[in-house]
Amino acid sequence: MTRLIASRNGFGGLVTVVALFLVFSTAAMAQVEHPSQISVQAIGAFTKDSISDNSPLSHQSTRSGGFLVGYSYQFNQWIGAEGNYGYTRNTQNYFGSFGQSSLQADVHELTGSFVLHIPVNVAKVRPYALAGAGALIFDPTDKFIVNGMDRQTKAAFVYGGGVNFDITPKFGVRAEYRGLVYKIPDFGLNGLNIDKVTHFAQPSLGFFYRF
Repeated sequence: MTRLIASRNGFGGLVTVVALFLVFSTAAMAQVEHPSQISVQAIGAFTKDSISDNSPLSHQSTRSGGFLVGYSYQFNQWIGAEGNYGYTRNTQNYFGSFGQSSLQADVHELTGSFVLHIPVNVAKVRPYALAGAGALIFDPTDKFIVNGMDRQTKAAFVYGGGVNFDITPKFGVRAEYRGLVYKIPDFGLNGLNIDKVTHFAQPSLGFFYRF
């Protein structure tokens, strides 16, 4: 008798767990009213200073600003994906036994990310976190300053998060922070190869449109 009661209780618990799972899954997979979103943001660009472990060479980038445009699609309440293009221009400074070498470059950013949307009980506030990968393309503005210098692409890991503030059901303000981790460029010049990974901080503020 005791075993029968235990069996029934176990079966009832299993049914409850399955029911809760189905309810949660249905809610999570519910279609989003406006799944597509286009965003345009002004960004700040701040790169961490680096020192080589194997030589007296060090690297520093000037602080700058630029823009970031993106398209995202929200599959359900929790999950989405996003693609972005960003642009800024800064000066890459290298210090070593040769003195200082400064190379101005356009920096093009191409990234794709998975987006985790975080439901909160606050009207018109939609926080999210993101992680993904992409590339940073460093294009010298004057390729004739140093013989052999050329455009260089570096793979990058991107992470971050932010908040969408809905002004209307389709339009609002986005505040975001993105961090990119990549290997410092040397533009194909062995004398500038610092062989270090650095961090590119990218706070931003802009607008979005949902449809």
